[in-house]
This record gives sequence, structure tokens and C-alpha cells, in this order.
Amino acid sequence: MEIENKQPFEKKKSAKAGIIILTVFVVILSLGLSGLIFMYFHQKEAMVEMEAVLTAEKDSLTNELQDLIFGYDTLKTSNDTLNIKLEEEQNKIQKLLQIQASTAQKILLYKKELSTLRKVMKSYIVQIDSLNTKNKMLIARNAEFQIRLEVAQKTNKELSAIKDELSFKVKKASVIVAKNIHAAPLNNRGKEKDRIDKIEKIRVCFTLRENPIVNAGKKDVYMRIIRPDSLVLALTPENIFSFQEKQMIYSAMRTIEYLNKDVDMCIYFNQNEHFITGKYTIELFLENNQIGTTSFTLRESGWF
Repeated sequence: MEIENKQPFEKKKSAKAGIIILTVFVVILSLGLSGLIFMYFHQKEAMVEMEAVLTAEKDSLTNELQDLIFGYDTLKTSNDTLNIKLEEEQNKIQKLLQIQASTAQKILLYKKELSTLRKVMKSYIVQIDSLNTKNKMLIARNAEFQIRLEVAQKTNKELSAIKDELSFKVKKASVIVAKNIHAAPLNNRGKEKDRIDKIEKIRVCFTLRENPIVNAGKKDVYMRIIRPDSLVLALTPENIFSFQEKQMIYSAMRTIEYLNKDVDMCIYFNQNEHFITGKYTIELFLENNQIGTTSFTLRESGWF
């Protein structure tokens, strides 16, 4: 009987112990699960924070790369070859920004390339500064050269004006001038008359002035008699001479020996068929210069 009573007690005690162990195991599992849950949310929060940090760093690096693109724009110069190289660097950056990769991968790529890109940009800045310095020097030299050129041009212009003036004076001084020009309509007895019916010929006398700087030698003097109606009297249509690159008709001419001293001479026009009343003009030419002019007048026929 005593044995039978002891067995239910032991069974009861064993069941109670099992419950306690189970309870402890459940508590341990609960604590472990709670710890895992806590660690999960903690790690998740840390990952979110890390992702935010990485994103911020990626954005910062992205901004730096975009600033480099803008920086290359500001480096554009008038040098076409250098501008092409700058555009190539900008295209490299644009392609780098377009690469599809995780945030961490992009950060690694950006960091790796940024250092190289900065060095490249720095080298271009040095080149451009050097070019700008050289350009400033060239501009300064060009300005100095321009000033010298303007001074030289002004001096040359002044010298040219002086030369032209001297040439004009020399040319003017080299002209043999006629003085004391007298035109006389003559009758058949060689006397001066102004009645048109009495005129047989025209005599024009003058003095070629002394000029020591003119070459001595034979000189052709041409005379033009111009009627009141502007017709030039001529004995033949072949009476042509050159004057300042033009062909002109002359009435008569005479060749004389000029010895750089005053020489008196006369030229005659022996023709009376084409005289009309009015004022006649006499022009004298020598060596492509008009050397003198005078005039005379013929009146209507009369008794005296």
C-alpha cells in the first residue's frame, strides 16, 4: 500500500519538473526571440542610416562631378584644339554619371575617377593660365606694335606728303614757262590787223624762260588756236600730239634748240579760210605741260 501511494507522488513530481523545464525553455526561447527581434530592428536602423550616409556621399560626389563639368565650361577659350580636349573630358564625366550601379559601387567609381579628373582639370587650368599669360603678353606687344605702326604710318604719311610736295615743286620747277606771249593776226604785208577780211595768218611770239634744271636740247613747242565756237584750227587732221595721256589736235608747232637760257621765238599759222569773228584762245604746250596762254579778237570786215 505504501508503495502504491508513492508512485503517484513521484509521477506528479516528475510532471511538475517537466512543466518547470518547459517553462524555462519557453522563457529562454522568448528571450532569444526578443533579442533577435531587437537585433534585427537595430541592424535595420543601422542599415537605413548607412544607406542615408552612402546616398549623401554619392550625391556629394555627383555634385562634385557636375561642378567639374561646369568648371570645364568656364575654361573654354578661343583655342579650338584645347576646347575639343575640354569637351572630351566633359563627355567622360557625363558617361561616368550615367553608369548603372549600386550606391556603394558608384561611390567607389566616383572616388576613383575624381582624383584623376581633378588632376586633369588642374593641368588644363595651368595650360590655360599659361596661354592667358602669353595672350596678355602678345596683346601688350601688339598694342605696342600698333602704336609704333601708327607712329610709323603717320611719319610715312608726313614723309609722303613732303615727298609729294617736293615732287610737285620739282615738277613745277622743271617746267619751261612761256612769258611775254603776244598773238597777232597779220595781213598780207605782215602788219597787225583785227578785221577778219584782212587776215592772212596768225603769229604768236613769246619767250621760253631760263630754267637751269631742265635738260637742254631740242624742244617741240605745240600751239593750239581755238575759235570762239571751240573748234581747233589745224592744217591737217594728222596734226596730233600727246598731252597727259590724251591725243590732242594742234594748229602749228616748232622745234627749237633750248640751252637753259631765255630764248625768243614765234610760231605762225598760215591759213585764213576758217576764221570767224570773235575771241580766239591761244594755248602753248611743251613736254607734256601747258606753258602759257593768250587771246586775240577778230572783228567784222569794214572800210578801215
